[in-house]
Amino acid sequence: MIRIDLKLFVTLSQYHPGDGGFHEVEEGTTVAGMIRDLGIPKDTVKLIFINGKKAEPDREICHGDRVGLFPPVGGG
Repeated sequence: MIRIDLKLFVTLSQYHPGDGGFHEVEEGTTVAGMIRDLGIPKDTVKLIFINGKKAEPDREICHGDRVGLFPPVGGG
């Protein structure tokens, strides 16, 4: 298991497995795999950031990563 700092923003926060902050995943887990394991519908994640940089769903998560998931955001 590896430990990451997981932040789920706005409507995605309801899927956080704890009270926020750190989360453990299996080594070799991709962002898409973690999204699936958390029960988050894949079309509700619009932006993925790892360590402050935009990432793709197939990116493997590493120990100590800061992972942020954002839903589509409306505005005007």
